[in-house]
Amino acid sequence: MVQYDLEERLIDFSVLIIEIVNEIPNTKAGNNLAGQLVRSGTSVSLNYGEAQSAESKRDFIHKMKVVLKELRETFVNLRIIHKSKLYVDENKIIKAKQENNELISIFVKSIETAEKNR
Repeated sequence: MVQYDLEERLIDFSVLIIEIVNEIPNTKAGNNLAGQLVRSGTSVSLNYGEAQSAESKRDFIHKMKVVLKELRETFVNLRIIHKSKLYVDENKIIKAKQENNELISIFVKSIETAEKNR
């Protein structure tokens, strides 16, 4: 996957997360999960942008691991929201979980490759 394509994919994912967050009910649980989801789900594209400007291979790997950590947090949050039915459009949740899982796989492989080439 070309670097630009991955960045666009992450931005599209972050936009999907924003759409989901904007539809979560205004309840104590909904507000808490929505706040965490918007932070972790949008930080993936921002942190990936930082990784592109890494000062060294070690710094690049570290920043990629931060993206992976945020993706994993986002995935668990989406699972909680899905299981507790804190959504308006289930299809968006399913789509986000699928994309999130694919992005996790991409970053796991990218980090493995970067560490191997260090």
